[in-house]
Amino acid sequence: MSTVPLPLGIIFVVVIERSERDRRRARRLGKLGYALARAIGSTVRLHVEGWEQIEQHRREGTGAVMVSWHGRTLIPANFMRGMGILALISLSRDGDIQNEIFTRFGFRTLRGSTSRGGVRAALEAAREVKKGAILAFTPDGPRGPSGKFQPGALLIAQKAGVPIYPAGISAYPRILLPTWDRYLVPLPFARGAFLIGSPVWVPADADKDDFAQLAEHLEHTINALEARAEALVRRRWA
Repeated sequence: MSTVPLPLGIIFVVVIERSERDRRRARRLGKLGYALARAIGSTVRLHVEGWEQIEQHRREGTGAVMVSWHGRTLIPANFMRGMGILALISLSRDGDIQNEIFTRFGFRTLRGSTSRGGVRAALEAAREVKKGAILAFTPDGPRGPSGKFQPGALLIAQKAGVPIYPAGISAYPRILLPTWDRYLVPLPFARGAFLIGSPVWVPADADKDDFAQLAEHLEHTINALEARAEALVRRRWA
């Protein structure tokens, strides 16, 4: 039995309908995700260190890149709400939901990832940062491996000529979701810590080996800041 292909017009309508369903789903889930993240985040008793460095860039209109692990975004999203911080969001369906959430938090977003649209998005992000934007970036996203520093943030900072600020984040008590990034969700009224370290510059003539060394350094620094944040929130609950 032979099969008859669908007319092009019908295929087009099906694709449009699916796309519209995906957009509606992303809006619904994004609205729900934002409401939950905001409700929880608003109760966290947060200790912040080093933010004055980022704030100086904001006041002076000079760009910067702030990096933290993918599984720790709930706390900084709440803290930085309404500031017009730039975020790079993947082009996946999950990214559609994240885009809704971060937009509701008052972030500006660019779409792209290491697997789809990565180079274009990185160059666009570098242009925005060079003009003065603060970019919040998760260098182990969007698919991991968790805690592994990928080179995208280094490329953006190099092209824009701006520093990278590593950040370590923790909260306790909390739930760690069974996701690839062990996403941290603070329990209501948890203690939180958001620690920003010293700036790291990417030389304009940095090569592949330099990128590898800088990635290793930043990975270690984020982990050290996160360990200190972890000790801080647990000590305050002791």
